[in-house]
Amino acid sequence: MPSLQRRTLTVLAAAQVFGGIGFFLGVTVAAILARDISGDAALSGIPLAFTVAVGALGAPPIAQWMARSGRRPGLAAGHLIGGAGAAVVVLSAGVESFPLLCFGMAAFGLGNTSNLLARFAATDLAPPQKRARAISIVLLATAAGAVLGPNFASACEPIGDELGVLGSAGPFAVAVIASSIAATILLVFLRPDPLLAAQEQTGAAPPPVARLTAALRDLPNWPRLALVGVTAMAASNLAMVAVMTTTPLHMEDAGESLAAVGLVISLHVGGMFLPSPVTGVLADRFGRLPVIAGGGAALIAAGALAAVSPGDENILMALALVALGIGWNFGLVGGSALLTDAVAPERRAQSQGAADLVMGLTGVSGNLVAGPLFHAGAFGVLGLGAAAVGLLLMLLAARARPAVVPAG
Repeated sequence: MPSLQRRTLTVLAAAQVFGGIGFFLGVTVAAILARDISGDAALSGIPLAFTVAVGALGAPPIAQWMARSGRRPGLAAGHLIGGAGAAVVVLSAGVESFPLLCFGMAAFGLGNTSNLLARFAATDLAPPQKRARAISIVLLATAAGAVLGPNFASACEPIGDELGVLGSAGPFAVAVIASSIAATILLVFLRPDPLLAAQEQTGAAPPPVARLTAALRDLPNWPRLALVGVTAMAASNLAMVAVMTTTPLHMEDAGESLAAVGLVISLHVGGMFLPSPVTGVLADRFGRLPVIAGGGAALIAAGALAAVSPGDENILMALALVALGIGWNFGLVGGSALLTDAVAPERRAQSQGAADLVMGLTGVSGNLVAGPLFHAGAFGVLGLGAAAVGLLLMLLAARARPAVVPAG
């Protein structure tokens, strides 16, 4: 199994590079494109809210599908639908239709569903004491694409002009290609399927088909530490999304160029993914809860700095966004590993999908609140809110008892 695990991680990592490029290219310009099409900055967060919402709602059914049929079809389908959504976004920029933009961004969100669920595919064949490190390898691979993506944003604007659409839609045209490559890598090379191989190894039977609502109803019955893991993932995502999605507008309103915005967002994405190898080692060696607490501390620093940083102070904005990304990374790696530890093997795939649903829905709430608050001139309030979330995470980790990593 070690050789199969190495192959699995290699294939997942290759797909994540292209998946990261496609998704984060779109995220970088989504708010700007929404404002350009709608003419109203207060609506800038709505299309990305559709992205996060549909990405979240898609996680449980895709996870349920994967539990019965393997990781390969579900992950590939997410990237293919995401690429199709990016194509619709380009079309919406041509006809300047805000509803069509929202529709395209909704489908685009399923690409990120695959990006996120891939971290759990990395744990299927990993020994318990190396699960967090397996997660970190996939996240690090995502970083390669996610850091490159935002820096390509300004270079992609001429593509929009060539297609006869708004220049801010150019990055989505590249996202179509990147998502298609990610899906092709998974369909061709993710064989044998890691989840099916793990089920064969443990003798676990495929779970019965469950409705989406059943995943939410079952949450109160989860092991306590699984709930702590879900809360860490969701809270970190809430803080990150609320601040990150309005940062491009905050900087642009202060007179900064798209190139400067892309640089800051790429540094933020680097903070989200590049610490992953260290985070994985820390979580496996010292425990999941200390890592979650460290994420809370990073969010406190990020939120406080964002609250006082003018949009034209690029260094301060970069520092705030890097710390925001690190806080998200610690919460995601620590929370994901804690969830996987606490749930029985035969229920892991469904539980992982439900957890990503909760994480995504909290991101949606952050999106919906962020736009109106920014429009009201309250970007600083979003920063203070992120700091408050970080404090709550530190308290949660301090009150929980360390997990005992199961053998399965």
